[in-house]
Amino acid sequence: MTPPLPPLALYVHFPWCVSKCPYCDFNSHAVRDALPEARYVAALLADLEAEVDADPALAAHSREVVSVFLGGGTPSLFSPESIGAVLEGARRRLPFAADVEVTMEANPGTIERGRFAGYAAAGVDRVSLGAQSFDAAALRALGRIHAADDTRRAAAELHAAGLDNFNLDLMYGLPGQDVARALADVEAALALQPAQVSHYHLTLEPGTPFAAQPPTGLPRDDDVEAMLDVAQARLADAGFARYEVSAYARPGRECRHNLNYWRFGDYLGIGAGAHGKLSARAADGALGIRRTVRLREPRRYLGQQPAAVTRTEVPAAQRPFEFMLNALRLVEGVESETFEQRAGLPLESIAPALQRLVARGLLHVGSGRIAPSALGLRFLNEVLVEFLPAETGT
Repeated sequence: MTPPLPPLALYVHFPWCVSKCPYCDFNSHAVRDALPEARYVAALLADLEAEVDADPALAAHSREVVSVFLGGGTPSLFSPESIGAVLEGARRRLPFAADVEVTMEANPGTIERGRFAGYAAAGVDRVSLGAQSFDAAALRALGRIHAADDTRRAAAELHAAGLDNFNLDLMYGLPGQDVARALADVEAALALQPAQVSHYHLTLEPGTPFAAQPPTGLPRDDDVEAMLDVAQARLADAGFARYEVSAYARPGRECRHNLNYWRFGDYLGIGAGAHGKLSARAADGALGIRRTVRLREPRRYLGQQPAAVTRTEVPAAQRPFEFMLNALRLVEGVESETFEQRAGLPLESIAPALQRLVARGLLHVGSGRIAPSALGLRFLNEVLVEFLPAETGT
């Protein structure tokens, strides 16, 4: 029997922010003039329609969307009416699952009173709120436009709007931060009763201002490790289970959209700079995997409707690395059968790498499942190197 195609998600990118944070390497651009909301919504829907028409399975409505993620940038710069128009237009072009999850990223500094109720009415049922920290000095060092009280007010607005399924993004390893301050951020986040907390280590990404000129006062590595340890313990004590390298959730509140990424599901990406991954089966049952990338610069994206798309086939030799790059972020790992179905390769093709990693104590393999050990989660890059194609694995 031919295995089914992976679940399908939809990612929609909104590329504008009020200002560009010095640590951010995402495709985001500071708003310099009036936000072109209507033009961008029209471009998104033209982009989606062209992508659906280009894929026979999508055009035939044979695949339903299990989750939608409105990311950025700062989607909350767009009005509830614009967000509603995007979701309504997407529903007209693709079938949505009855229990589809619709997440929107929001910046606490861009939320006007009552807006979350409007987003909920438009179809958003999950929000990811970029708190990053509750310490005023840390927020200034990160270049954030909001204050801690903005995050508290936004969380109160979320609860009032019935959007209690929300995530708070936190960062640790910040300039001037010690273990006590990192734990204080976690305590402040828990006081707002989120459904999930994402806890990210500040990294100096290539091409960012922080990489060119690192901020002063970055904590030592052993202090950073201590921050992670105390945060994990406090989150566990509060009932948040770690299900992904940087994500902790209350039972049943894991982000379904991100789980689809980590399990090597498919996602259709629209918007300036959006990436996508779509699978298809040939007549003989062989699996093909195609990556898509949209024009990155917003003005160029708006100037071409539908936008130009770069499509690249993922060769078989690259698939083990791409699969494990995602799947091994999950604490529980992934079923061996999922690798075979979604990478389109036999498990035997990665058996030597699995054996080496098990011998080093970095991986658990058994009972039909592949999962990182606690040590493997800490040294995930070393694990992933084992799955690189031979010509690039040195």
